[in-house]
Amino acid sequence: MAELVSRHAARQPHTPAVICAGRTTDYERLDRESNRTAWAILGSGIPAGGRVAYLGRESEHYYEVFVACAKARMVLVPINWRLTAPEIEHILRDSASELLFVTTDLRATAERAIGPHADVWIVVVDGPAPGAAAGLPAGPDRGHHLAVWKESHSTAAVEGVGPGGASSGPDDPILQLYTSGTTGLPKGVVLAQRSLHAVREALAGAGLDWIDWRPGDLALVGIPGFHVGGIWWASQNLAAGVTNVVLPAFDGRTAVRLIRDLGVTTACVVPSMLRLMLAEPEADRAAFRTLRKIVYGGSPISESLLRESLEIFDCEFAQIYGLTETGNTAVCLPPVDHRPGSLRLRAAGRPYPGIEAKVIGPDGSTLPTGDVGEICLRTPARMIGYWNLPEATARTLVDGWVHTGDAGRLDADGYVHILDRVKDLIIVAGENIYPNEIENALAHHPAVADVAVIGVPDDRFGEAVQAFVAPRDGQEVRARDLVVFLRDRIATFKIPSRFEFVDRIPRNPSGKILRRELREPYWAGRDRRVN
Repeated sequence: MAELVSRHAARQPHTPAVICAGRTTDYERLDRESNRTAWAILGSGIPAGGRVAYLGRESEHYYEVFVACAKARMVLVPINWRLTAPEIEHILRDSASELLFVTTDLRATAERAIGPHADVWIVVVDGPAPGAAAGLPAGPDRGHHLAVWKESHSTAAVEGVGPGGASSGPDDPILQLYTSGTTGLPKGVVLAQRSLHAVREALAGAGLDWIDWRPGDLALVGIPGFHVGGIWWASQNLAAGVTNVVLPAFDGRTAVRLIRDLGVTTACVVPSMLRLMLAEPEADRAAFRTLRKIVYGGSPISESLLRESLEIFDCEFAQIYGLTETGNTAVCLPPVDHRPGSLRLRAAGRPYPGIEAKVIGPDGSTLPTGDVGEICLRTPARMIGYWNLPEATARTLVDGWVHTGDAGRLDADGYVHILDRVKDLIIVAGENIYPNEIENALAHHPAVADVAVIGVPDDRFGEAVQAFVAPRDGQEVRARDLVVFLRDRIATFKIPSRFEFVDRIPRNPSGKILRRELREPYWAGRDRRVN
């Protein structure tokens, strides 16, 4: 990644690399400033391969830090800015990050997450630069502003000369992305340099344009950069030397106007973002006249939304399917299959060249075509493993195959069909949520005797989080009380939007929650148990 950005800076220095909130950073500036930031990171004493965290909304600063980490051979740990301080604290502690880049609006949250004793340096990336590190509520040498911090390092850094040393190899780690886990604590998925390049290289090698990049493209990055889909898409654009158009936080009106006013040509979004854009009064064919391709994924799309999107956006569509553990996409439903009435619209797609899919039964044996079991994917973009969790890695990554936790089948043409989830994952507007984390938080409420959480169909966001709560004998509790209780414990997007109070939670003899029994009334009559 570092070499590609420097190459584009030399060949097309004034091509915009990132456009955000009216600010433009061209490739020359991105290369120069990421060089300076890389020198400053190295000057902080963090060894090669060390973890560097970032907490903030989308901006050019995020991509500067990303490229700087690649140049300094560090591993970037992007943190979801919607998390609470305790959730952020877990990621910082688990990753052993020694340096945290943060935007001004989240500095106070970062300070609460770090606490008074943790040995983590803070670098504020935006806002006015003070003459010194004053104004940061931290101890000596713990707070810096990015502009001041860069100036304080070597002459090479000031001149914008990149760090020397050996180039990164394809198996060197570059990202550590935290994904919700069934135990309730997020796991760090470590991705290598190859994870960001394998699919693009496979498509180019096979001469396929399922997803492609053309000179002059302006690519909307709808998915946040702390998600694998967001950083993957932005990385493809940087590698191709095209322009990333990023939003500090996605909203339909701004996205429609950016597409119309800037002449955006490609976009990567989750289905709920398509719905938000289509709901805007300004959303018509004229607003989207420059769009040539939309890549979507993160959660399944309804047939009605896809039909409306094909009509209004009037461009090619490509659906992608994969996990953080597969380095984002491993399967694609190409534009040619996005025809109204096509049975293939019910499929997730087919593997890219050089990527394999299989379906296994409970005993691990490969099932025949058409049989339903767990989908497994073998891809060169797969994760290195879960950070410091060898047993969890061994369960998910078996002989090079990533066990997805999704139930489905392969058809005779090799297309992957997702039917249900082996795991309990809930996907709300592309955000992965595990019930156990919410259940653990609710169980601490003094009026709650037992609780179970499931995902139910939701027309706007794909799924909604529903909690079944059994109150303690003699106790009364309201949904509003539980929402207030959860606000300081879990991120807002994880808080159930629906509550049902019951006498008991159905469990099997070993005490396991019978989620399928709870889900059945909501999903009955649907061909797929994912929305």
